[in-house]
Amino acid sequence: MFAIDIHLDLSMNAMEWNRNLRLPVSDINTRESGKTDMPGRSGATVSLPALREGNTGLVVATQLARFVSPENPLSGWHSPEQAWAQTQGQLAWYRAMEDAGEMVQIRDLEQLGKHLLLWNDETISSQKPIGYILSLEGADSLVTLQHLERAYAYGLRALGPAHYGPGRYANGTDATGKMGEKGISLLKEMDSMQMILDATHLCDDAFWQALDLFKGPVWASHNNCRAIVNHNRQYSDDMLKALIERGAIIGAAMDAWMIVPGWVRKVSTPLQAGCDLEALVNHIDHICQLAGNTKHICIGSDLDGGFGKEQCPYDIHTIADLQKFPGLLTSRGYTSQDIEAFMYGNALRFIQKAWS
Repeated sequence: MFAIDIHLDLSMNAMEWNRNLRLPVSDINTRESGKTDMPGRSGATVSLPALREGNTGLVVATQLARFVSPENPLSGWHSPEQAWAQTQGQLAWYRAMEDAGEMVQIRDLEQLGKHLLLWNDETISSQKPIGYILSLEGADSLVTLQHLERAYAYGLRALGPAHYGPGRYANGTDATGKMGEKGISLLKEMDSMQMILDATHLCDDAFWQALDLFKGPVWASHNNCRAIVNHNRQYSDDMLKALIERGAIIGAAMDAWMIVPGWVRKVSTPLQAGCDLEALVNHIDHICQLAGNTKHICIGSDLDGGFGKEQCPYDIHTIADLQKFPGLLTSRGYTSQDIEAFMYGNALRFIQKAWS
């Protein structure tokens, strides 16, 4: 079944983890054998061939570069200009993949329609490019609002104002506090450009403020449920209901600590913790019960988003295993129409409406 994944850090893996994503996942992991410089080495799950194998023909692909002030213990760049430059290197990688015929950027409805026709044409046996919609995870790299205009011109269509900790425009995971004037101005500028607001990583204070101020389309690209795993990175039932009322879609995220309670970093293992795709379906089902329908669920895997097989569902070997979802959802009583909505239909409907 065709699939859409609304959150993948492809360029980060290529540029910061030095992964050749044109190779099979097994080749990437073989080359990383014995390396310990980053968590998840030799545990990659994502590559462009694996996306094709799993019939994931459209993704929301990120740029990501966090600015950190001197007192911030998190990793990141020491100036907004450095962060901007890093995102431009990531953009250059996407462009190189386009030149190689591996990917194609999708910016509007016309390009989206052509891409879907290509992927639905079963007479084409040649390699089909992975379509990507460009998103910025965390706005720190936008030196000024004029940089947002430049980013929109090169294809940026979605933006999450925050990442981890305090940000230049909004506070994110593990931080508190509302947006200041810069964040409010950012939301207004995004509204004027009809961009998609990614609510993921906004702290509670900033989340409610953003939903109140922003009038355009909102999604949570990779978010699970606080009712199941109690952490501020997740969204409470009230927050999920507010997203549902806004017509949002919520991408099921595949980082193990967000799926099962009691995860201990660098100690727990997916098998020991019972972290499989069935456990993730609990989050998907919870959102459906809150909504009373299946119109707001989708895939936002975040696979290889700073972790690998050591911290994702144990029945994920590569991203091609997203195709295990139809069987799991069928066993929970979901219909074929429900499953199609989760795999691609809800994301496609949302994008089409946002761009119409």
